[in-house]
Formats: sequence, C-alpha cells, structure tokens
Amino acid sequence: MSLRAATRVTRGLSGLLPCWGHGQARAPPLLFCQQRNNSTSPKIRVEFNPTSGVAVMHMQSPPVNSLSLDFLTEFCIGLEKLEMDKGCRGLIITSSQPKVFSAGLDILEMYGRSPERCGEFWKAVQEMWLKLYGSDMITIAAINGSSPAGGCLMALTCDYRIMADQPRYTIGLNETLLGIVAPFWFKDTMANTVGHRTTEMALQLGLLYNPSEALKVGLVDQLVPEDQILSAATQTMTKWLAIPDHARQITKSMMRKPTIDRLTSNREADIQNFVNFITKDSIQKSLRAYLEILKKKKT
Repeated sequence: MSLRAATRVTRGLSGLLPCWGHGQARAPPLLFCQQRNNSTSPKIRVEFNPTSGVAVMHMQSPPVNSLSLDFLTEFCIGLEKLEMDKGCRGLIITSSQPKVFSAGLDILEMYGRSPERCGEFWKAVQEMWLKLYGSDMITIAAINGSSPAGGCLMALTCDYRIMADQPRYTIGLNETLLGIVAPFWFKDTMANTVGHRTTEMALQLGLLYNPSEALKVGLVDQLVPEDQILSAATQTMTKWLAIPDHARQITKSMMRKPTIDRLTSNREADIQNFVNFITKDSIQKSLRAYLEILKKKKT
C-alpha cells in the first residue's frame, strides 16, 4: 500500500468522517479500541426460560461490545452450551450497552500482535460466524443500537432482525471506507440477505443505513420503538416456534449450507489472507496512528 493510501486508511480509522450511508447519523468506527482492564466480569449474560425454550443473550462488554478474542471466545462458548441444550429452541441476541449493538472488531487484537495471535483472532471471528449462521436454533437479533461492520455481520447471521427505530442508529458493512475489503463470507452473508446488486453497491461504497433505509433494502426485517424491542423479539419468536423444528432446521441448512461450506473449505487460506494483510507495515502504521488519535481525544 502506498503512503497516500495508508494515509487514507488512517483518516478513515479516525472515526471522524461522517457516515457515508444514505442517512446523516454518525456511527461508531469500524474498528474499536476496547480499553483493557483487569475486570473478569462476564462479557455475555444469558437468560434461559426452560418453559418457553427461549434464551436471551445480552452482550455486556463495555463500552461498545467490540469483538475482542476474549469476547468472541465467551460468545462461542455460550452459544455452544445453548446449542447442546435440547430444551433451547430459540435465541434472542441483544446489547446491554447504550446506543450500540456491537461496534465491530477490536483494534487491539490487530495492532502489534504476532502473526500467530492475529490468526487466532481471525479464527475466532470465523468461529462466531460458523456457529451462529449454522445454528439449529431460531436466532433473532434485537438490534438496539448502531451495528457497523462486525456488528452488522453478527446480526446478518441471525434468522430475523428487529432494529430500534432510532434515526441516529446505523447498520452496514462499511469496511471499504477504511481501505479494507470485506471477506468473501461477509459478502456472501449480505448477498443472501439483500441480493447481489444491493450488496455490490453497499460494499463498494461502505454504506451505513439508518433503520428506515435498512428496512427498505431488507437488511433488517422489522422496526419497533427502542423500548419495545425485546417484547417484539419475543412475540416474533412465538411465530417461529410454531413451526416443527425438524422441517425448519432442514430448510435452514439447505439454504445456508453452500455458504458455510465455502468458508469451511477455504478456512486456512482465509486466515492467512487476513494475517498477511493486517501485519503489513503500512496497515500497522495506520493502526498506530489511529491509537494516537484516540489517546489525544481522551486527554
């Protein structure tokens, strides 16, 4: 990458640019620096109702549920436990953090790390997607805040998406704004949801949609007032639970298996592509510049 291109990446990483989607609301940056502390507080809280067979997974990793290796590991463990519980038929995923569902990848997982650590991190991102996209459970994303990039991917893996009708919230795969290319399985997941042409436009332009725009293109399925999002998700879940599990699960697998197989058969190559890109000197310099900007903003 040239110095000029690296500078453009740095400017994008600063998070100071406006949202380049159709709406005017600002959104969290694609990569978020999760402040490190010694807290051992759970990053995920799960409430399971054995009577209804529905679990609610609350993401509670302040400040913005950024996707760190620890977060992803805990998320996948929680998901696997629910998957193994035959009494759990449905899962609602939401955020306990104000104004944000998930702000995307944690920059500290990619800056100053060894290639081995970067590979471990990317494998965890893959694992989150594989477990959620291929889950036998009914999965509903209750999107009660902005959800750019990795947060959008998490929502897209679910069977149904309900978003808070708050114009300042945005959702989308905005990687290109920062000079980053969304992996093929990000692209495939979005194309399976909104179609090829809408995905092509959204990914090339790095679009972030406000809720009404997201509903119009099919990125989300329903809008509700923010204080009604969990009740709406519970009500929607009831409709899905009325379908016999075996028929729904086979149909879901039939629709999603080709996309899943494409990643599983190219998983190591995908990890290596990520590691090769993120460990480039130009990209590491851009990430360092972004961290310096964050430090200045804090002071």
